Amino acid sequence: MTETPRKIIEADEFIPASSKRIWEALTNPEELNQWFMATDFQLEVGHDFTIDTGQWGTTDCTVLEIIPEELLRYTWRNPPLDTVVTWKLIPEGDGTRVLVEHAGFDPDDPVQLQAFNGMSGGWKKFILGGLSEQALS
Repeated sequence: MTETPRKIIEADEFIPASSKRIWEALTNPEELNQWFMATDFQLEVGHDFTIDTGQWGTTDCTVLEIIPEELLRYTWRNPPLDTVVTWKLIPEGDGTRVLVEHAGFDPDDPVQLQAFNGMSGGWKKFILGGLSEQALS
Protein backbone atom coordinates (compact mmCIF):
# COMPACT_ATOMS: atom_id res chain seq x y z
CA MET A 1 0.00 0.00 0.00
CA THR A 2 1.33 3.41 -0.98
CA GLU A 3 1.25 6.19 1.59
CA THR A 4 -0.60 9.36 0.54
CA PRO A 5 1.86 12.23 -0.04
CA ARG A 6 1.87 14.83 2.71
CA LYS A 7 0.46 18.28 1.92
CA ILE A 8 2.65 21.40 1.92
CA ILE A 9 1.75 25.07 2.34
CA GLU A 10 4.08 27.31 0.32
CA ALA A 11 4.07 31.11 0.28
CA ASP A 12 6.54 33.75 -0.80
CA GLU A 13 6.88 37.50 -0.78
CA PHE A 14 9.42 40.02 -2.01
CA ILE A 15 10.41 42.43 0.76
CA PRO A 16 12.44 45.52 -0.15
CA ALA A 17 14.88 45.01 2.73
CA SER A 18 18.22 43.25 3.10
CA SER A 19 18.34 39.60 4.09
CA LYS A 20 20.26 40.73 7.18
CA ARG A 21 17.34 42.95 8.28
CA ILE A 22 14.74 40.27 7.54
CA TRP A 23 16.83 37.66 9.39
CA GLU A 24 16.88 39.92 12.44
CA ALA A 25 13.08 40.34 12.34
CA LEU A 26 12.68 36.57 11.88
CA THR A 27 15.07 35.43 14.63
CA ASN A 28 15.24 38.16 17.28
CA PRO A 29 12.89 37.09 20.11
CA GLU A 30 11.82 40.66 20.90
CA GLU A 31 10.92 41.32 17.27
CA LEU A 32 9.18 37.95 16.86
CA ASN A 33 6.90 38.77 19.78
CA GLN A 34 5.89 42.01 18.04
CA TRP A 35 4.86 40.67 14.63
CA PHE A 36 4.52 36.86 14.91
CA MET A 37 3.10 35.24 18.04
CA ALA A 38 4.24 35.07 21.64
CA THR A 39 7.26 32.76 21.73
CA ASP A 40 10.38 31.89 23.71
CA PHE A 41 12.40 31.24 20.54
CA GLN A 42 16.21 31.24 20.65
CA LEU A 43 18.44 31.00 17.57
CA GLU A 44 20.15 27.71 18.46
CA VAL A 45 19.88 24.30 16.80
CA GLY A 46 18.14 21.92 19.19
CA HIS A 47 16.42 24.69 21.16
CA ASP A 48 12.89 23.72 22.19
CA PHE A 49 10.44 26.61 22.19
CA THR A 50 6.72 27.27 22.23
CA ILE A 51 4.47 29.51 20.18
CA ASP A 52 1.20 30.77 21.65
CA THR A 53 -1.25 30.36 18.77
CA GLY A 54 -4.14 31.91 20.69
CA GLN A 55 -7.39 29.98 20.31
CA TRP A 56 -5.49 27.01 18.82
CA GLY A 57 -3.37 26.55 21.94
CA THR A 58 0.37 26.20 22.31
CA THR A 59 2.60 24.83 19.57
CA ASP A 60 5.79 23.01 20.58
CA CYS A 61 8.77 23.56 18.30
CA THR A 62 12.43 22.57 18.02
CA VAL A 63 15.01 24.40 15.91
CA LEU A 64 16.33 21.90 13.35
CA GLU A 65 18.61 23.91 11.06
CA ILE A 66 20.12 27.38 10.80
CA ILE A 67 22.08 28.95 7.97
CA PRO A 68 22.46 32.59 9.04
CA GLU A 69 20.61 35.04 6.80
CA GLU A 70 19.58 32.16 4.49
CA LEU A 71 17.56 29.39 6.17
CA LEU A 72 15.68 28.61 9.37
CA ARG A 73 13.90 25.27 9.90
CA TYR A 74 11.94 24.12 12.94
CA THR A 75 9.31 21.57 13.91
CA TRP A 76 5.70 22.64 14.48
CA ARG A 77 3.94 20.19 16.82
CA ASN A 78 0.39 20.81 17.96
CA PRO A 79 -1.30 17.39 18.08
CA PRO A 80 -2.27 15.90 15.79
CA LEU A 81 0.07 18.14 13.75
CA ASP A 82 3.72 17.09 13.58
CA THR A 83 5.00 19.30 10.78
CA VAL A 84 8.06 21.34 9.77
CA VAL A 85 8.33 25.04 8.92
CA THR A 86 11.18 26.22 6.68
CA TRP A 87 12.06 29.85 5.98
CA LYS A 88 14.39 30.70 3.07
CA LEU A 89 15.80 34.16 2.37
CA ILE A 90 17.02 34.80 -1.18
CA PRO A 91 18.63 38.15 -2.09
CA GLU A 92 16.85 39.59 -5.11
CA GLY A 93 17.63 42.98 -6.62
CA ASP A 94 17.17 45.67 -3.96
CA GLY A 95 15.53 43.33 -1.47
CA THR A 96 14.91 39.75 -0.48
CA ARG A 97 12.54 37.03 -1.60
CA VAL A 98 11.19 35.25 1.49
CA LEU A 99 9.92 31.71 0.99
CA VAL A 100 8.08 29.86 3.73
CA GLU A 101 7.10 26.21 3.58
CA HIS A 102 4.97 24.42 6.15
CA ALA A 103 5.22 20.72 5.33
CA GLY A 104 3.91 17.41 6.59
CA PHE A 105 0.11 17.69 6.74
CA ASP A 106 -1.58 14.28 6.49
CA PRO A 107 -4.42 14.64 3.94
CA ASP A 108 -6.03 11.45 5.29
CA ASP A 109 -6.50 13.00 8.75
CA PRO A 110 -9.57 15.29 8.76
CA VAL A 111 -8.19 17.45 11.59
CA GLN A 112 -4.87 17.95 9.78
CA LEU A 113 -6.68 18.66 6.52
CA GLN A 114 -8.78 21.28 8.29
CA ALA A 115 -5.60 22.82 9.76
CA PHE A 116 -3.98 22.81 6.31
CA ASN A 117 -6.97 24.56 4.76
CA GLY A 118 -7.19 27.08 7.59
CA MET A 119 -3.48 27.91 7.63
CA SER A 120 -2.93 28.05 3.87
CA GLY A 121 -3.99 31.66 3.44
CA GLY A 122 -2.64 32.81 6.78
CA TRP A 123 1.04 32.23 6.01
CA LYS A 124 0.89 34.69 3.08
CA LYS A 125 -1.59 37.22 4.41
CA PHE A 126 -0.72 37.45 8.09
CA ILE A 127 2.70 35.90 8.63
CA LEU A 128 4.61 37.15 5.59
CA GLY A 129 2.68 40.42 5.78
CA GLY A 130 3.66 40.85 9.43
CA LEU A 131 7.30 39.99 8.71
CA SER A 132 7.35 42.54 5.89
CA GLU A 133 5.91 45.29 8.10
CA GLN A 134 8.38 44.49 10.90
CA ALA A 135 11.39 44.38 8.56
CA LEU A 136 10.46 47.74 7.05
CA SER A 137 9.77 49.49 10.37
